[in-house]
Amino acid sequence: MNQPVIGLTSYLEPAKWGAWNQPAALIPWNYVNKLQAAGAAVVILPPDADNHTAIARLDGLVMAGGADIEPARYGASHQEGTDQPRTERDASELGLYRAAREANLPVFGICRGLQIMAVAHGGSLHQHLPDLVGNTLHRDAPGTFNDHGATFTPGSLIAGLVGATEVTVNSSHHQAVDSPGNLTVTGYAEDGTVEVCEDPSAEFVLGVQWHPEFSDDENISENLFRAFVKACSNR
Repeated sequence: MNQPVIGLTSYLEPAKWGAWNQPAALIPWNYVNKLQAAGAAVVILPPDADNHTAIARLDGLVMAGGADIEPARYGASHQEGTDQPRTERDASELGLYRAAREANLPVFGICRGLQIMAVAHGGSLHQHLPDLVGNTLHRDAPGTFNDHGATFTPGSLIAGLVGATEVTVNSSHHQAVDSPGNLTVTGYAEDGTVEVCEDPSAEFVLGVQWHPEFSDDENISENLFRAFVKACSNR
């Protein structure tokens, strides 16, 4: 297998390390580690509204988790509890995703990455799930993960990759896809929250609401990253 070069989006946040306390482009190492273990060369993409031109040099795109997307991006007003917008990151990732689709690159969206995909396809988001479903199934507190059940559509890409239609996933989010736009929903949590969207017309355009980079279940972590990297290497 040829080693594909995969772009990985990153945060732009205040960070402290050593003697420094500065704004930084950063990403949890688990994302990089999983991609490298699957055989990829990883390029970290800092937020930049013009970095969609990098797509021409990449074999695939992974869009990582992070802060809430600005509600104006999907025609909504900012509600209490929604994060302050990271406008540069929103612009960067929407541009990257659209450029990746135009170039027919494989795309893997994780948590926020799935939500970026839905917004790019004309969809919308629920800004605060507890107001909708009345529980904390998906996150007890920021920085924590909750395990819960998810069900996938038989014959879908995600069901084939994990080898099952019912699994346990690990979530950490308070927002979720409301409308997927013209993507196809192929997975739901046990409370009806959208867990997976796909584009069946593409070889690998997949977004998941949970965090496979932090999962200990090989079927929903390594298998996903290996399949994604293989799709990137086939270009």
